[in-house]
Amino acid sequence: MAECSHDCSSCSEKCSSASLIEPQNPASSVKHVIGVVSGKGGVGKSLVTSMLAVTMRRRGYRTAILDADITGPSIPRAFGLACGSVNGNDLGMFPALTKTGIEVMSLNLLMDEETRPVVWRGPVIAGTVKQFWSGVVWGDVDYMFVDMPPGTGDVPLTVFQSLPLDGIVIVTSPQELVSMIVEKAVSMAALMNVRVLGFVENYSYIKCPDCGAVIHPFGESDIEAIAEKHSTDVLAKLPVDPGYARLCDTGVIELFEGEPLDAAADIIEKKLSGEKAE
Repeated sequence: MAECSHDCSSCSEKCSSASLIEPQNPASSVKHVIGVVSGKGGVGKSLVTSMLAVTMRRRGYRTAILDADITGPSIPRAFGLACGSVNGNDLGMFPALTKTGIEVMSLNLLMDEETRPVVWRGPVIAGTVKQFWSGVVWGDVDYMFVDMPPGTGDVPLTVFQSLPLDGIVIVTSPQELVSMIVEKAVSMAALMNVRVLGFVENYSYIKCPDCGAVIHPFGESDIEAIAEKHSTDVLAKLPVDPGYARLCDTGVIELFEGEPLDAAADIIEKKLSGEKAE
């Protein structure tokens, strides 16, 4: 087969080069890689990424987060990780460790100030994501969650083409435009031959602390119908809960209470069981 004559990192052509996966660091052994995506910003994608990693860690798995949201990294703040906390040697960079042992790599961990803007063009950002995969000594990881920026641009395309994804979790909210936005994310996954593991709907409802009544501030969603249309699952419906925001802002997301994503973890475990077994 003739080689292509263009840059496969910036297109969706299904040529032979586009299927090449970046190699892991020789000192890494990552079993499952799950992308966490959203069609639009502000739906709580990084929160879901963090809580999924914590949930899997509570189950005894070795978990990690690759923060691919290069220009808007929020994972370090959620876990209380400081800037400049990443070191390295000849083997590569070593991820930071959270209080419960979750490995994290994010651009903000390499910066001297968390508010310093990243004013980079797409190819540089895409190259950084690849470096976070192949240039980091992840060690033994059972589940890695990749927190992607919203939309269908350079970084999601780079992750879909360059990392060995087992599937993606799509984070949505029950707003009127959700159907269109979810369709875009699902369609991109189909173009890249990436499986959709399911949907997490954030801001789904509010539970009255006094009477326990459930209120749907954005109206009833149709996420179940969308999931059925695409033959996948609704992994979870998360409430509007200011407590989650406080935990993230104070760097202690690992302390969230209850089991809001246990059903999601059950489904992910079941769908990935037996894959990449060693």
